[in-house]
Amino acid sequence: MEDRIITYGGQAVIEGVMMRGRKAFAIAMRAPDGSIVTHRERLDAIYRSRLANIPFVRGVILLWDALGLGMRALTIAANTQTGDDVKLEGPALYLTLGFALAFGVGLFFLLPAGLGGLAEKYLALNVWWSNLLEGIIRLALLVGYLWAIGFMPDVKRLFMYHGAEHKTINAFEAGAELSPESVAGFSLEHPRCGTAFILTLVLLSIIIFALLGPLPFIWRLVTRVLFIPVLAGIALEYIRWTANHLNNPIVRLLIKPNLALQSLTTREPDASMLEVAIQSFQTMRQAEQELTL
Repeated sequence: MEDRIITYGGQAVIEGVMMRGRKAFAIAMRAPDGSIVTHRERLDAIYRSRLANIPFVRGVILLWDALGLGMRALTIAANTQTGDDVKLEGPALYLTLGFALAFGVGLFFLLPAGLGGLAEKYLALNVWWSNLLEGIIRLALLVGYLWAIGFMPDVKRLFMYHGAEHKTINAFEAGAELSPESVAGFSLEHPRCGTAFILTLVLLSIIIFALLGPLPFIWRLVTRVLFIPVLAGIALEYIRWTANHLNNPIVRLLIKPNLALQSLTTREPDASMLEVAIQSFQTMRQAEQELTL
């Protein structure tokens, strides 16, 4: 069971779901005619390298590659469902990722840091209170952003597919039959969700940045960017540790905020979405088995 817990993950894409294992990933999508189309590939060598097994280092490497993998899955799904041949690879892919990261860093790290620094200067707050205010602003922005985009129709459907992905993995880990009727009864929550990772990173930032103490304003901003890889590495190890110790009542208490936040990023899926998630998972499993032979 522990091997299952640390191996499988998924991601909702446009009208589809991506599932990733140790060696391969698969995408299942709804085509315009209503049929389910699948795509599978072997994972890049980075997932099998020594770096992927080094604690704290692997968090940074796999996070970046996961962003690229998610973007590739979105492109494949969009091409399948629109009939277009959109290419998002090489420089275009990295430019898109760079823009997305710059937006995220600016909104969730630099803006709160700037507001905290201004509060420290003009409201005469000491460094500990200004860092706490910065953390509260960062957390409020994260929760507010997820809450706001959840009202967008396309995002609602994305969150429904996200829920289908969680239910499918929960059903598999429980040893249940992978049918829409069976999978529908499982939880929308999963301790290894990317939402849990993001919340953990934000909460860790409050502690880590407070420990840095007083800094000039420009260095306050610089450290918020430079420490993101450090926070990512720690957050991943924390998520892996909690996922492997779910039988511990203290661990179950610790992950409650992570599970609660998933109520903003998941919705109850319909049967057709569950079919897609199950097909994606089964395709990934078949690819994994073939690569093992």
